[in-house]
Amino acid sequence: MKLSIGIIFCSLVLGVSSREWFTFLKEAGQGAKDMWRAYSDMREANYIGADKYFHARGNYDAAQRGPGGAWAAKVISDARENAQRVTDLFKFGDSGHGAADSRADQAANEWGRSGKDPNHFRPRGLPDKY
Repeated sequence: MKLSIGIIFCSLVLGVSSREWFTFLKEAGQGAKDMWRAYSDMREANYIGADKYFHARGNYDAAQRGPGGAWAAKVISDARENAQRVTDLFKFGDSGHGAADSRADQAANEWGRSGKDPNHFRPRGLPDKY
């Protein structure tokens, strides 16, 4: 109920039409699917050194959908990295373990969202399927 009131209020204040909201939500859904596909491909490929490529590719594909896709990519990427920090804290304590990798992942995420070619991170030998 609060969410629907918030959306209506923002629509009235910002002058956003329902068509624009529908488009944004559609792009966000498609972007979330793009992120899931990149994650699934990364798990399937199980290729050492390909992590950053799949981060960049998922964010790139999602952002190509439009503002909704870029938003979904940012939310999903940030949630993933924040969740990883929490699990690392429980596993390794406050050792900073994984902090550099998390920063590198976020750099690859931003690279893809900004429209730059994700193949910049593609490791040599990764099958063409990906």
